[in-house]
Amino acid sequence: MEEHALYIGIAAGICTGISALPQLIKLIRIRKSEDISFWMLSILVTGLAGWVLYGVLRNDYPLIVTNGFGFIVNALIIVFAVRYRN
Repeated sequence: MEEHALYIGIAAGICTGISALPQLIKLIRIRKSEDISFWMLSILVTGLAGWVLYGVLRNDYPLIVTNGFGFIVNALIIVFAVRYRN
């Protein structure tokens, strides 16, 4: 049963991590960020950093990798949103 939980956790983490990729791609393509919520992204990136730290403290590599990927994608959205802000 524990093995199933691991696979479910990894699948959920992958879905969460890649969920922001379409937004990042669109932001890079259209180069406009007026509709981006910096508050939401800031809170999300803070939460993802917390999950990464929690994973490090527990030596839970799936938690670290999946949330680390999500952190990077969302941090890039912030970077490009600031860059393309009018």
